[in-house]
Formats: sequence, structure tokens, C-alpha cells
Amino acid sequence: MSRVPPVDWTSIRRARLPYSYGRFARAKGFVFERWCELAAERAVALPADLSGACKYGSLFVQSVFGGSIRGHFEHQYNCVEGRLVDLGHDALDVGRMGEPYRHEAAYFELPEVQARLAACVPRAERWADAFLRDPALSG
Repeated sequence: MSRVPPVDWTSIRRARLPYSYGRFARAKGFVFERWCELAAERAVALPADLSGACKYGSLFVQSVFGGSIRGHFEHQYNCVEGRLVDLGHDALDVGRMGEPYRHEAAYFELPEVQARLAACVPRAERWADAFLRDPALSG
């Protein structure tokens, strides 16, 4: 049985759409709508914010705006062109953390983290592709 080499989730990825504050706001609303749809699909309570969505959110942001994923066992966020980008910056779970923006690169090498992120990729990529099809983003 051959072992699949780990993915370097913290490596910089090329942007498919240039980052702007306006596009960030659209992305945040878009991901929240998808997060609510996922809750309904799973038959759980609808979320009040993006609490718990950081894996999907960070993968989505990296796919759309490029940059790298950062974080630790409690939270993930992005670094895009030297800027901290976090769709869940105002979520209740992030607000309760002592150090939400600490980065522990070794965390992303853990096999269970590798597996969890890999499982989230297909959905996050579908969300990113759908977001990028919005003609209002071209301006």
C-alpha cells in the first residue's frame, strides 16, 4: 500500500480573482448562505454566523483569492498578499478564542488534519466555482 504524500495546505496558491474588500464581503455572504444550506442538508440547527465553518471558509478563500491557509487546532484563516483574511472574523467561536490568529504549521501535517481538509475540498471547490460564475464579480 503506497502512502499519499501530505498536502502542503500552507503553501501559497495563485488567486483566481483579485482580493478586494467588496469581494470579501460578497464572499462572506455567499459562504454563509452555503453554510446554512449545509446545516439544512445535515438536518441541524441553522447557524447564526460562520462559527465552525473555518475549514470550508479557508479552503474557499484560498481557492478564490489565493494566498495560504494559516491556523492551529481551534481555527483556520488565510494570508492573502500579506493580509490576514478570515471570513469568520466576527463569528462567536472566533471571538471566544484567546489567540485565534496563532499559526502552527506542524498542525497541518497531522494525518487526521490532512484527512479532514481533504474531505472538505470538493465542497469548498464547488462553492468557489459557483461564486466565481457570478457576473457581478468582474467589475
